[in-house]
Amino acid sequence: MTDLQKRSLLRIAALTAVASAALLGCGKKEEAAPVPAAPAPAAAASAPKAEPLKIAFAYVGPVGDGGWSFAHDNGRKAIEKEFGDKVKTSFVESVPESADAERVIRDMVGQGNKLIFGTTFGYMETMLKVAADSKDVKFEHATGYKQAENLRTYDSRTYEGAYMAGVIAGKMTKTNTLGVVASVPIPEVIRNINSFTLGAQSSNPKVKTKVVWVNGWFDPPKETEAATSLINGGADVLFQNTDSPAVLKTAEAKGKRAFGWDSDMSAYGPKAHLASSIINWGPYYIKATKEALDGSWKGGTAAWWGVKEGAIDLVSIAADVPAETKAKIDEVKKGLTDGSFVIWKGPIVDNTGKVQVAKDTVADDKFLGGLNFFVKGVEGKVPGAK
Repeated sequence: MTDLQKRSLLRIAALTAVASAALLGCGKKEEAAPVPAAPAPAAAASAPKAEPLKIAFAYVGPVGDGGWSFAHDNGRKAIEKEFGDKVKTSFVESVPESADAERVIRDMVGQGNKLIFGTTFGYMETMLKVAADSKDVKFEHATGYKQAENLRTYDSRTYEGAYMAGVIAGKMTKTNTLGVVASVPIPEVIRNINSFTLGAQSSNPKVKTKVVWVNGWFDPPKETEAATSLINGGADVLFQNTDSPAVLKTAEAKGKRAFGWDSDMSAYGPKAHLASSIINWGPYYIKATKEALDGSWKGGTAAWWGVKEGAIDLVSIAADVPAETKAKIDEVKKGLTDGSFVIWKGPIVDNTGKVQVAKDTVADDKFLGGLNFFVKGVEGKVPGAK
């Protein structure tokens, strides 16, 4: 074999080897380059936390009065317990029913409060004025009767508690003379005096009621003086429409009996205490706050809650009150709840002999809201009445 032939054979072998290697490599899949991992999505931005609803309360007396303002403050605390950090509450105590009330309530608006409760009748005109200037704020006025687009009123049927206290008073008096320390001569207070007397007459037709006015809601010295005057005049069971425990304390000191008002006052005169007519503002305050939070709050309305709604009760009845009297109280509560019992049903006669509610007629809320007379059995005349 010539050199040329040898080189040709070697060349052919080399080419054959390359071709074979190529054929073998055709079945091998080329590995794909790794795909870079997608970056983790950025954490969703946290939704901004809603600012709490700021709620303010104006109290006519000190929060520790043991009565009216104390009861309202318990309602404020019920809001905090119910709604937690969704709300932020505050209060100003001992706000007079005067120009100071406007200053305080305007300051509450300025501090960003969007729901404001004014808790006494004497704030009515002030709240109307401030509400007109603060349309983005919701106002609630206790015991008033004037409303506006962003102002509504609420009240409790305190006369129901007064009636139940009267049932006990009529049974427990030995002199048949009852005494009432009255605050301000407005329909609310007159209604309570009359209802107390009607309750007493239901268990003792012989009773009469004496009244001493102090012309203020919270004035312990005057309340003490008035209670003493009533006791000196023969009253052995005292009732009140004032805000402090002074009447009960006076009865305790002088060996007479008395009732707590607005809050449970039994601790202030354990021996004198017959029962306490209390107001539970919590249910209404929770309802109003819920409506403000969910956008369903509407102004221009009025609410008047009593035993039926859980706003009024008679509690801590003394151990020496007869069982049958306690049973009667239970019957009254049940009747007020289911509507089978009505306090202001005729015939009801005033202390001049005039029929004010005809036989079998039930007085409506409009009539009750404008009372300006004393029922038969109450001595004296309503101040300012014709």
